[in-house]
Amino acid sequence: MAAALTVSAAFCAYAGLTYAQARDDSSVAYAASRDAALKAGRTQIAALSTLDAAHPDAALRGWLDSSTGPLHEELSRAGTGRPAASARGTVTDAAVTELDDRSGTAKVIATVQVQLTAATGAAGTDRKRLEATLERTGSGWKLKALSAVPVTAP
Repeated sequence: MAAALTVSAAFCAYAGLTYAQARDDSSVAYAASRDAALKAGRTQIAALSTLDAAHPDAALRGWLDSSTGPLHEELSRAGTGRPAASARGTVTDAAVTELDDRSGTAKVIATVQVQLTAATGAAGTDRKRLEATLERTGSGWKLKALSAVPVTAP
């Protein structure tokens, strides 16, 4: 009985010490930063892959809210005009490929399914592979650059 009590007390002490170290571990903060960048990247890539032809100004506001830096400036100049089709982008998979938590930058790759609907009612689906560069701003992670990843033959 005394041996079991001693082993239990030793295990509790070890578990408590391990928990205390993990709670203050920088890898926990790094993982939280990575998760936040991934979540923002998924949301913002989907936003920039979506356009409602009936409300192009609302789409542009969403694009501008999701972007920063050179991408934001480019989108500000481009505008939407009167699109002939609507598009709805859904991120089907994504991953953080780089994260520099100190400088507040990250890279995310994503596969996106885009459902297109023309004004005539014709519909289709397109799949894209995108790479995004994100920057941490005062209002969270935002897209700084977005580019297509070409599909290459093996």
